[in-house]
Amino acid sequence: MKVGMVGLDNSHCPIFAAMLNDHEHPYRVPDAQVVGAYRGGTDQFSLSRNRIDRITQNVTQPYDVELCDSIEELAREVDALFLESCDGRQHLEQFRKMAIGKPVYIDKPFTTSTADATEIIRLAKETGTPIMSSSSMRYAAGIAGLVTQDERVTCCEVFGHAPVLDDYPGLFWYGVHSAEVLFSFMGVGCKQVRCFPYKEVDVVIGEWDDGRVGIVTGTRFEDGEYGCVIHTDKGPRCGVALRTPPTFYFLLQKVIEFFRTGISPIRVEETFSIMAFLEAANRSKEQGGVAIPTESL
Repeated sequence: MKVGMVGLDNSHCPIFAAMLNDHEHPYRVPDAQVVGAYRGGTDQFSLSRNRIDRITQNVTQPYDVELCDSIEELAREVDALFLESCDGRQHLEQFRKMAIGKPVYIDKPFTTSTADATEIIRLAKETGTPIMSSSSMRYAAGIAGLVTQDERVTCCEVFGHAPVLDDYPGLFWYGVHSAEVLFSFMGVGCKQVRCFPYKEVDVVIGEWDDGRVGIVTGTRFEDGEYGCVIHTDKGPRCGVALRTPPTFYFLLQKVIEFFRTGISPIRVEETFSIMAFLEAANRSKEQGGVAIPTESL
């Protein structure tokens, strides 16, 4: 399977390229190869403009990946696409150019607003373009599979690294990882969100329409760990994400299967709900912790 990458300003790009193209990689994922890419990037985000040259070299030179002059050209030449641009504010504009019916994996964050998320979902349906979006943390060893199908989750507390950047919209940058873990256990149905900012953490509390509660503690420590405490009707379940095997290995297996089948393992309704959760959290934080109904989004 020939795959392409859009946006070579994301640290995930060389990781994915290595796992797909390097036959000697200890965590190689078979049956797909990155053959082309579109550089992309934006001057509006410091991490994009500061990293794009280095990451472009780390993808194209070791793996003989061809740079295309446009997204449209790349989309025509491949079977599936990674939308990797690290600035989620670009995703809608870029998705418009690649929505031609081929599967597209949209890296975190899916978008940075529910308005953009709504439009991407509409375009995907209109053009018959399968989409999938997920944080790698959803599939991390030590976290994935903590709850069995016969257990009912009543409350979930997730903690993880969530630095806030001056030129990026709040918790969408890294808070999305913890939010993904939260929704993987809680599912859709969050009706309102509060966010309380403190010196080294943001505490986000979501209330579900069936009375359950989900909590994200976003830390700003230099090397934050990810983990969760899940309260179920059969007792608590606790886990911390393991670094080995790498979380990207499990995620990439899911993405390649999605590319093959066109069926995402994550419902688009859940992806949208995560964006609404984060947008509501940002608004609540700006307003001193008031409850923001997600229905309004």
